[in-house]
Amino acid sequence: MASLTAEHSPAQVIAHARAVRQARNVVVVVVLAVLVFVVFCVSLSLGDFKIPVIDVVKTLFGGGDKATEFIVNRLRLPRALTGILVGVALGMSGAIFQSVARNPLASPDIIGVTYGASAFAVFAIVTLGLTGTAVSALAIAGALLTAFTMYLLAWRRGVSSYRLILVGIGIGAIATSVTSYLLTKARVEIAQQALIWLTGSLNGRDWSHVRSLAITLVVLAPVIVMLVHRLRILQLGDETAYGLGMRVEGSRLGLIVIAVLLAAVATAAAGPVGFVAFVAPPIARWLTRSPGPAMLASALMGALVVALSDLVAQHALGETQLPVGVVTGVIGAPYLMFLLARTNRIGSGG
Repeated sequence: MASLTAEHSPAQVIAHARAVRQARNVVVVVVLAVLVFVVFCVSLSLGDFKIPVIDVVKTLFGGGDKATEFIVNRLRLPRALTGILVGVALGMSGAIFQSVARNPLASPDIIGVTYGASAFAVFAIVTLGLTGTAVSALAIAGALLTAFTMYLLAWRRGVSSYRLILVGIGIGAIATSVTSYLLTKARVEIAQQALIWLTGSLNGRDWSHVRSLAITLVVLAPVIVMLVHRLRILQLGDETAYGLGMRVEGSRLGLIVIAVLLAAVATAAAGPVGFVAFVAPPIARWLTRSPGPAMLASALMGALVVALSDLVAQHALGETQLPVGVVTGVIGAPYLMFLLARTNRIGSGG
């Protein structure tokens, strides 16, 4: 170790560590992208009419016959693409929330954003009798209004992460109560329709959902790239960020708005698919060994979680098909319990 210190300057050691971390990040991103593509192709190949994966790949690149092209491109592709894009949006949303709050519990499905969207969507279905795009629009409005209320209530000459999380959990509880009340007042068939939406499902998704998600991601991606360096600075703490000349509250508010929009559009497209935004970013950070948000890896991990969960939901139980939100809940709930147990152990001085 002494010889290494003598032969290498601190700058060289730091540069080497940074290069190693960047190389690891590239490898993880490539591997995740390959896994997402593999699961994506497998999901397109399975169904009542099974298609070999190699034929699916040929069809995606324009080389399939008419029957295969109809089944893959017309019937199955919109659902699969919606799942991928929902996972990407939720993965990035969770990465932003957790980095801004510097807390692994901060994700849109834990701090109330998706609960607000769900309450507005159920109101649209049960009370107003709306369907389709109108429900999605009210879900987005509900997520934005919930986030705005949460930010205002958490403001005390600035917004601390713990206050933001506690206020968000409280608002989420209120939104859940409103949703439950609306369901108890609804007719059975309407309540059943709302419950299917509340579980988080990709059934019946078409190209309109793909377009709305794709447009949102294309618009927000450059903004995220421009603001990601501010996200890294915010992780150092407010005092350090102020010392570096950054407008902390303006940057935090802008990042929260982006994260809420990502979660809102994903929820509007597929319902509240639980725990994806919660589990994808920490797994991505663990794989990349990154102290930062690991935004691209989080997006791909979110896509992998949703795609794999939907594959299991459709085909693991034979003829019985589950909403994708049921499977993501099975994945995420144990992690939440583990995280709470570990936090309690650390907080108690153990």
